[in-house]
Amino acid sequence: MKEKKEYKNTLIIVPTYNEVENIGSLLERLIIDVPGADILVVDDNSPDGTRNLVLKHAKTEPRVHLLDRKKKAGLAGAYIAGFSWAIDNGYQVIVQMDADFSHNPKTVPELLDGLSTHDVMVGSRYVPRGGVVGWPWYRHVISRCGNLYAKNVLGTHINDNTGGFVAWKREVLETIGYKNMRCKGYAFLVELKYRSSRAGFKVGELPIRFIDRRFGESKMSGQVFFEAALRVLQMKLISQR
Repeated sequence: MKEKKEYKNTLIIVPTYNEVENIGSLLERLIIDVPGADILVVDDNSPDGTRNLVLKHAKTEPRVHLLDRKKKAGLAGAYIAGFSWAIDNGYQVIVQMDADFSHNPKTVPELLDGLSTHDVMVGSRYVPRGGVVGWPWYRHVISRCGNLYAKNVLGTHINDNTGGFVAWKREVLETIGYKNMRCKGYAFLVELKYRSSRAGFKVGELPIRFIDRRFGESKMSGQVFFEAALRVLQMKLISQR
């Protein structure tokens, strides 16, 4: 039987807020599906007990870590804190993913293997064999249009600019200045990829099937996407100065 590859010096960052129904199962899956990799949960002081459940796992599994933020401070802030923790602790590869099983833990090794030929690997819903399962029609429209808009306005080859399932080589994040992003929220995810592409790093896309969350409430809305669209235009204008 072929042994699973071990992904040493790799950190998987999972931001959480009220994910107690998902985080325990996700940690168990990542431990099995991504051998050798460590997991950092960045929790924004969830009132539902997410933090305590992560600490329970960390007591028996040294690969699980918790970054405990004292208040809810947004997706961008959570990733900036997580990236900094990863770099400070010497990790060479960093993965970002959601806590709600919309990103399949079994796909993480494929993203990581893609870094053998790329600097950044994006789990993409909008390439052949990619897609979304479980969304109402209007979310499909908003997301698809938002990504086409970002791709055309910014002039990149990336098809899934708003996706949050990404593997990074450490040097990319250090080079693009992740701490100094102008955007917050989901536009932050777009800006990370845009800066990577503009800096000349090789960005690849892996087809994924995005599955709508099983438990809890989505933190996505039409307002969030429209705000991101405005930020995309600002990104382009600033880059032309």
